[in-house]
Amino acid sequence: MFFDHRLRPVYLLPRLAVAGALVIFALAARAQEPDITKKLDGFDAYMAQVLKDWNTPGIGVGIVVNDKLVFAKGYGYRDYEKKLPFTPSTLQQIASNSKLFTAVAAGMLVEEGKLTWDKPVRESVPAIQFYNDQLNNNITLRDMLSHRTGVTRHDLIWFKSPFSRKELFERLKYLEPQEPMRETFLYNNLMFSAVGEIIELKSGQRWEQFVREKILTPLDMKNTTYSIDEMNQHPDHGVPFREKRDSFELYKIPYYQDTEGVAPAGAIISNIDELAHWLMALMNDGKYDGKQILPAKVLKETLQPAIGLPNTLGEALGYWELLNPAYGMGRQTVSYRGHLLTFHGGDLPGFHSQISFLPNDKIGVIVLVISDHSAPLYNVVSYNVYDRLLGLDPTPWSQRRLQQRLANKKAGSEARTKAGADRVPNTKPSHPLASYVAEYENPAYGILKIGLTAEQLQFAFHEFQFPMTQFHYDRFDTPDDEQYGKFSVNFRTNPQGDVDNAVISLDEAEVVFTRKPETLDAKLLETLAGTYLTPSKMKFQVSYQPGAGLALEFPGGPPQKLIPVKGLKFRTPRFADVIYEFVVENGQVKALKERDPSGEFTYLRQ
Repeated sequence: MFFDHRLRPVYLLPRLAVAGALVIFALAARAQEPDITKKLDGFDAYMAQVLKDWNTPGIGVGIVVNDKLVFAKGYGYRDYEKKLPFTPSTLQQIASNSKLFTAVAAGMLVEEGKLTWDKPVRESVPAIQFYNDQLNNNITLRDMLSHRTGVTRHDLIWFKSPFSRKELFERLKYLEPQEPMRETFLYNNLMFSAVGEIIELKSGQRWEQFVREKILTPLDMKNTTYSIDEMNQHPDHGVPFREKRDSFELYKIPYYQDTEGVAPAGAIISNIDELAHWLMALMNDGKYDGKQILPAKVLKETLQPAIGLPNTLGEALGYWELLNPAYGMGRQTVSYRGHLLTFHGGDLPGFHSQISFLPNDKIGVIVLVISDHSAPLYNVVSYNVYDRLLGLDPTPWSQRRLQQRLANKKAGSEARTKAGADRVPNTKPSHPLASYVAEYENPAYGILKIGLTAEQLQFAFHEFQFPMTQFHYDRFDTPDDEQYGKFSVNFRTNPQGDVDNAVISLDEAEVVFTRKPETLDAKLLETLAGTYLTPSKMKFQVSYQPGAGLALEFPGGPPQKLIPVKGLKFRTPRFADVIYEFVVENGQVKALKERDPSGEFTYLRQ
């Protein structure tokens, strides 16, 4: 799924009128079985109405029955601006539908004995580190692939970031669990990225190479790829669009291209034609074109429920057609009107997808959608197809979700008119603007850089770059961006009055970025090390280790790391209101001063 920086789900729900003429392009290069054709009578008209009602640029639909693609059509446009038709060959990002490819790839290594599903993953991969020993000693591959580690998603670590897969892998140790493991479903793209890194560590091949060699090539998915640059070399590719928040105007947005780090969670790009090959294999115990491509035992493992999910649609909205959902590994299961359904959705800016099938009925559906506000349509259209092919009375999914979409759109517009109501007028920042300029760091999220241009603070986090305006006191906000919304930064001071923290609400909680200290020359640090005397003549040491820095070492006590603050001022990790400052005269280290709220002590250098 794609989420904004406050991690409110972007289920952007569409509109009532379409700009310009609706065009339906039906490329039915498949021989459709007569009963399927009869059951789909009226489906084209239904899709025409859906596109109109939802203001949707384009949708692709594929239907697999048993081991054949019996229906494949494009509706509307793959490029709304140029009015180019959406076809079964139109390539687009399938986002989180990449996850099952990763789960199956990992399963192939389980079959080879290089990994296990249910033993602690560190037994096979000692390099992986989690937040604490409890996680290190217990988290399994199945936990990582079923979103039950207790660690929440932290998407702003990877979204629009420069981090490589290895760097993301190394950041897992900073992610504190939000819930006890195996008790709550917490979607986490970073865990799938980490499994991709594990696949490389255990196979010697990059995830991309492994998946292509073991899955894509045997399934004859020749045009399926991983990068936007490669996709755009294909003549038939999608173009991402969104709907303006406060109107029904469609506008083109940039491709989301920073997928390398989290590729195993969402980088695959494909089309109806080739995803049908994948779906045929999933529906037929791993067989495609008469050959065993995917291990049947692995597919069974991914389907097995690993953690239960709440009946949200029923309990919150009264929609009881879907019951008792559960997540396996890289896909969900649910009872849809009494029929077992397995599925997964995928969401990146401008592109949305769903791949699903009814295992006991041997019916599968692929839906590709262009435009963020139309994301719910991959469910709406899939359920409509199942209702038709199962001979069930149609459920008014489109009407239900459209009503929600319009209500949410109206509420969002009204909410934005009330932004800033809590602003305290006529306040000033506590410091000159130049005092806020620095790089602030969080060990998991990386660097927040605050600059100053023409007396205005500048916000730079990953690829997000915006000017900032004071809201009140030491709070500064970015503009309310049409696509990504607003970042609000609260600056905090230390006990000495210096600006040393920047706090932003990201994902599910506040994230604290700490001002990076000045970099001191290693030779200078070395000269500060030595023996010092307390007023009672007790000796203690200031030690220095390359890479680790300075530390206080009192007799009988553990070393206390000295953290640079400013110039020759340092503090320990435990107390921000205690400052240690080295006294240097004529190039010679003379003393170390300790200042706390009660006073100042001087320790002479021996």
